[in-house]
Amino acid sequence: MTPVHFAFTSAFVLGLMGLAFHRTHLLSALLCLEGMMLSLFIALSLWPLQLDSTGYSSAPMLLLAFSACEAAAGLALLVATARTHGTDHLQSLSLLQC
Repeated sequence: MTPVHFAFTSAFVLGLMGLAFHRTHLLSALLCLEGMMLSLFIALSLWPLQLDSTGYSSAPMLLLAFSACEAAAGLALLVATARTHGTDHLQSLSLLQC
């Protein structure tokens, strides 16, 4: 495994571990998701350069568009949660309450 592959794999795994183990605030969960998407975007951007093919050059832009939509929806949920519950703690959220 090259150092570049190791760096992007470890960045993705660190974001996944942060999402799994540090679930106290909604903002920290959203930041971990964005870190994972950033490592995937950079890895997909470098993949066509390593393979010397242009067939996969549209995949990073599609991933970036979905990542922007995910970030906008996450921030909208964060603002709505902070306004209704007064905090962004994930422990205060429950599906049983309206």
